[in-house]
Amino acid sequence: MYSSKRLYPFRFTKEHLRKKRTVIPSSTEDEELSQLLKLYNSNKIRTTKYSVLSFLPKNLFEQLHRFANVYFIFLAALNFVPVVEAFQPEVAVVPIILVLSVTAVKDIWEDYRRFRSDHLINRLLCRVYSSKQKAYIDKCWKDVRVGDFVRLSCNEIIPADMLLLYSSDPRGVCYIETANLDGETNLKQRQVVLDLPFQGGEITLENFHSRLECENPNNDLSRFRGYMEHPNGVRVGLHNNNLLLRSCTIRNTETVVGIVIYAGHETKAMMNNSGPRYKRSQLEKRLNTDVLWCVLLLIIMCLTAAVGTDTETSPALAGFYVFWTMIIVLQVLIPISLYVSIEIVKLGQIYFIHNDLALYNEQLDSRIQCRALNITEDLGQIQYLFSDKTGTLTENKMVFRRCSIYGVEYPHKENGKDQYHDFGFHRSTDPAVTLRLLIQTNTDNVVGRLKRKGSLLSLHLCVQAKEVVPDPELVRKLSWLCSPVKPLSDGSSGTPCSLELTYITDFFLALAICNSVVVSSPSQPRHVVTRTPLKSLEEIKLIRLFSRGKTDGSETGQENNLESSTLRRKLDLPSREDGGGAGQTETETEDDVDDSKVDPDGFGEKVEDVSKEVDCESDTDDELLYEAESPDEAALVHAAQAYRCTLRGRSPESLLVDLPGIGSLAVQLLHILPFDSNRKRMSVVVRHPLSGQLVVYTKGADSVIMDLTETSKGNTEQTQKHLDSYAREGLRTLCIAKKVLEEEEYEVWLKRHLLAESSIENREELLLDSAERLETNLTLLGTTGILDRLQEEVPETIEALQRAGIKVWVLTGDKKETAINIAYACKLLRPGDELLTVTCGSKDACAALLQELKLEVQRGGDRLMEPSAAENRSESSSSSAADFILVIDGCTLDWALQEELKSDFLELSCRCKAVICCRSTPLQKSQVVRLVRDQLGAMTLAVGDGANDVSMIQVADVGIGISGQEGMQAVMSSDFAISRFKHLSKLLLVHGRWCYSRLANMILYFFYKNVMYVNLLFWYQFFCGFSGALMSNSWVLILFNLLFTSVPPIIYGVLERDVPADTLMELPELYRAAQTAKIYVPSMFWINILDAFYQSLVCFFMPYFALAGSDVGDLSFGSPINASALLIILLHQVIESHTLTWIHMLVLAVSAASYFGFVLLVSLFCVTCSPPLNPLGVETLQMSQPLFYIICTLTTATALLPRGRGLSERLWMLRCWIQCMSLTVWTLCTGCSTHQLLTVSAAERLLIVLNVHSQRTPWRD
Repeated sequence: MYSSKRLYPFRFTKEHLRKKRTVIPSSTEDEELSQLLKLYNSNKIRTTKYSVLSFLPKNLFEQLHRFANVYFIFLAALNFVPVVEAFQPEVAVVPIILVLSVTAVKDIWEDYRRFRSDHLINRLLCRVYSSKQKAYIDKCWKDVRVGDFVRLSCNEIIPADMLLLYSSDPRGVCYIETANLDGETNLKQRQVVLDLPFQGGEITLENFHSRLECENPNNDLSRFRGYMEHPNGVRVGLHNNNLLLRSCTIRNTETVVGIVIYAGHETKAMMNNSGPRYKRSQLEKRLNTDVLWCVLLLIIMCLTAAVGTDTETSPALAGFYVFWTMIIVLQVLIPISLYVSIEIVKLGQIYFIHNDLALYNEQLDSRIQCRALNITEDLGQIQYLFSDKTGTLTENKMVFRRCSIYGVEYPHKENGKDQYHDFGFHRSTDPAVTLRLLIQTNTDNVVGRLKRKGSLLSLHLCVQAKEVVPDPELVRKLSWLCSPVKPLSDGSSGTPCSLELTYITDFFLALAICNSVVVSSPSQPRHVVTRTPLKSLEEIKLIRLFSRGKTDGSETGQENNLESSTLRRKLDLPSREDGGGAGQTETETEDDVDDSKVDPDGFGEKVEDVSKEVDCESDTDDELLYEAESPDEAALVHAAQAYRCTLRGRSPESLLVDLPGIGSLAVQLLHILPFDSNRKRMSVVVRHPLSGQLVVYTKGADSVIMDLTETSKGNTEQTQKHLDSYAREGLRTLCIAKKVLEEEEYEVWLKRHLLAESSIENREELLLDSAERLETNLTLLGTTGILDRLQEEVPETIEALQRAGIKVWVLTGDKKETAINIAYACKLLRPGDELLTVTCGSKDACAALLQELKLEVQRGGDRLMEPSAAENRSESSSSSAADFILVIDGCTLDWALQEELKSDFLELSCRCKAVICCRSTPLQKSQVVRLVRDQLGAMTLAVGDGANDVSMIQVADVGIGISGQEGMQAVMSSDFAISRFKHLSKLLLVHGRWCYSRLANMILYFFYKNVMYVNLLFWYQFFCGFSGALMSNSWVLILFNLLFTSVPPIIYGVLERDVPADTLMELPELYRAAQTAKIYVPSMFWINILDAFYQSLVCFFMPYFALAGSDVGDLSFGSPINASALLIILLHQVIESHTLTWIHMLVLAVSAASYFGFVLLVSLFCVTCSPPLNPLGVETLQMSQPLFYIICTLTTATALLPRGRGLSERLWMLRCWIQCMSLTVWTLCTGCSTHQLLTVSAAERLLIVLNVHSQRTPWRD
């Protein structure tokens, strides 16, 4: 069927395959082409890390990346050398085998779960075309290959990345849901490849002989470049709208057929599946440094022993042997179980964060997601917070608030009123519908309608978003278009002129069609275009103009009526009946015009009547469901709908729109130039349904559109004033413009654009250039102001974060005035603060301004520090820069981020309380975050909700995504995901502080207890001639730190609460205090090491002096030392804890019992388990003597004497806890009520025990 010579005159070399991918149907009989397809991956996926054969070497290799594991493997091997052997070789391998085994079991379990998931996915079925059977057959996903034709039905999941060749929809479109890919639930429209021979009919795959050339696999979900070459040499460009991505779901389409382009791990979904993010926390980096200090300490100890050895053999050789022997003996100085313990503690911390009800959003049924499992402690060290505005600080639920058309502002005052109503299934603080909806229908009908439409919550918000109360003045002007009896003038006396009405009509038409909104309704999944357009716009205007002259009674009016009747008969103009169906029409007659009521002013019907008509006709519009890619688009479409300019249907080639006074029109859609962050605008090219002209409608940021408009046209200056006014009110602004194209101009542009679309190399640059050629010399129609309300508790959250010492920066793409207004609303900017605005046109001007502002801030700081201005000196010193807020725009930010100026910009920013970067691009956001992170070495956190925030979220030390209205791109790129900005306060101030404090103290405790116990062995060497001898059972030596004392610090790391949550929320300053104290710093590390040295001296020498002169053996001497060391270490943990629960008590008791139980068993039954020593009967004898207990008690008390106050408090807490537990048991046994048994003091003690963590706070100590 296919010939490689005919279709492919070149050989498929590796170099060719590296540049691009060639795809042909897999049914080809050409051997060379078949071999080409076999070079591509199959559709089988494998996300497991190991196989049966590779598990042992691969897992071992991965674990050897940890220095501690390599260290202990080396020591275990070294102990097999007889000349340096410290104890039994099999005992030496126990610690490393135990640690490696625990980690391996965890890895096996995780990999097995991945294996089961892969197995289920690979065995899913789909229908693949078989050239032999000439039919579709069922195949497993894993058997699908590149070049196969796959047929899918509605609600089926796409098995591989496919090029759409056929859709049962007559328009050649299909709808997909990408929730499995990017989290977005709104439907996306995909288009069949253009100019296929079977387009519009049933597909015949035997006749498909085209070749596909496309880019190699990549992870860019928004890009696909290539072309399809037909046998006749014609090439058709391929783009992202032709591609169906793996894991997406077919919706609202009966049947689709596609050819597989990428399969298996080459699909975009798999290439984006990176799993949980891994970041190294600052604590972990510090930990590695301290491990190296412990290694150095170990070497010093071993060198001391090597130098001090006394032997008859060669001193150098003997010292060398003793050095390595001591390395083996003192190996537990390196905390081998610390790394495993840290992983367990972090999992426990994440569990409690994940299940915190305060971080749960009941409305969305959403809880916090912890996607990065190893940086929880970094939440407690944040110094700079970078936040997006829209959707992060605000709701991102847009409400149409104001507009300006033809230089005339329409304030829409009714839209500014917060008219809320609670339906009962939401809290009173939730967004609610406006009063207008309640006038139209009662509550029961609304709830029933929402239930019919699906999701109660999402549709409730949709109803709230689309409610727009029309502006009376704008309705009055539109009434001239709707009524044939109202005269037009030059615009004086409040009467609109013809040009103004044209602007108004084009403005709302642009709002309705310049978007990618999908229209549907409960009864019909999508609305198709079936109407035929009306006649020309000029004839419609003539009818309106001539019919309005009838009321004058003049001769001219009679002529106009005659011409109007003639044109009306010529056009048979339809009009929509009130409350009628969309297809009903009627013809206006002169009698209808005569019967019209006209007021003395000639205004016809009153504005209120027109408003009622709008409301009446919108009853049917309320049933329309708009699925928009952004809330801005939805708000604009609903605003147009409120003025009876309703989008009713969409197809790839046309749109169905209702216009006021005209009816339904089919608008031919020629091209869509989608929005992108570079152009900051979107355009559609249409053929006007009335005039037949080619028109470009553009909407976008005012900073871009205003530069592209012709200043001589429209009312640019007046519109600019309205834009500035909207921005000062905190409204989001968009400009609407249009351009009329000549046929020849459009043809020239279209040829270039099609070449750009079919290009593989530099396709984005060519498309950008093509769009910019079209979007020039625009005519400004007007502008819109959209309100985006603040989320609840945003001001309180920002205030708390600032009190906690966290600097908050806002990075937004909005206008300066809008950003400043929002900053005031969220209390980032207060009335007394001084604004420093940086707006420059050149690099030199930027440099000079930065220097000037630095001096101004410095002078302001000096004034604040003067005695006369510092009544409260502590408060003044902490807020010396609180009066300055830096505001910088995107253009100036480009200059400020350059190498020569970034130090000045950073210095100025650090002296300000907050920084607001407006008009900033996604790249600039990430550059600002990187600058602060790298230059200041500060802990940074970035929070955002949209795709434009992904880069900044990934650059920050901690990235937080908000699951809002703009999809899930930010969430999928984040370390933590929350649903509301207010959750940041609890996450940082409470959980962040707890996690950092717990983990830091736990790590310090691990170092302390290991050094303390190892020093006991080191002191003993001074009395045994540095021979490497032990005074302890080798099994006890290995298991002491590995097992007997390792569980209590884990419980501490998970459950410790040094300060209650309520207190931390009320006093955010405690967060800053924890940062200032710096729990885990070099000084604290060495303090703990010195504490360990002191306790080890007491623990060793008190039993030594107590037993001096006796004939006890080595093991008998070591017995009270080991027991005392255990008690000291466990009680040290109790002293360090601020929280004691029954879990703590149980773990401490089990740890002590496990040690004493183990040594007793060894003493009773073990004879040769620790050669050359014999532990049989040693421990039983020691524990039967009172001296053993006296030594343990005195040693423990003396060692903990410096912490006596803390110990007394903990013993008192323990006594209260025991009393309460015994009281509970007595109550259960006697049947007496608690009220009868509890005295006042006992009740107080019970409350103290139950809330013991709140009874001892840092400031009370």
